[in-house]
Amino acid sequence: MRAIEVTGTIDAEGNLLLDAPIQAAASSRVRVILLFSEPAEETDDSDDTPVEEIKASLQQALQQAKSGDRIPLSEMWDGTDLE
Repeated sequence: MRAIEVTGTIDAEGNLLLDAPIQAAASSRVRVILLFSEPAEETDDSDDTPVEEIKASLQQALQQAKSGDRIPLSEMWDGTDLE
């Protein structure tokens, strides 16, 4: 048995509507397994850092790595509250 992954929606009548046609060699019977996305929960995401800030931090880290400005692994977690 071969598996492929496609996306689609279920309409009000319960019909499955695929986003794109399936490229299959011949028509045949198939088994269908549906995976439903869970609704997004409202949470207080205190780590909701803006994308631009993340990009700037990554660019700085890349420049530091390229220039050899690195922290030794033995000191990597100094000053953190890890238990």
